[in-house]
Amino acid sequence: MDRFARIAATAVVLLTGMFVMAAPSSAADPSKVAGEWNLTVEAPTGTATPTVVFKQDGETLSGTYKGRFGESSVKGTITGNDIKFSTTISPQGQDLEVSYSGTVEGDNMKGKVSFGAMGDGAFTGKRAAAK
Repeated sequence: MDRFARIAATAVVLLTGMFVMAAPSSAADPSKVAGEWNLTVEAPTGTATPTVVFKQDGETLSGTYKGRFGESSVKGTITGNDIKFSTTISPQGQDLEVSYSGTVEGDNMKGKVSFGAMGDGAFTGKRAAAK
């Protein structure tokens, strides 16, 4: 390969690398949800206002759920702006898995919540103000 061809090939590799590095983040990058969220849940038994504190590692969520039946752990995922998380509560001493699925837009989220055999509902959430 002559000198000009090597220089041209090197330039193409460098320019390609610059464009790849400068590309905007993908729409599939997970939304940032770490922190405290105030939820409003429309359940079959009425309205509830639990809080969730999310810890986020990429698309994996963990954290703590606090509501009228005490505190429990949360596990879930966030893919793009699609969020899914669940927790187990113990109303009247019976364990009940509560599963949330919805979308996140900035400091707001909304979606559906399933209470297993007890039925389904809807939820909205708002990121709590920084303290």
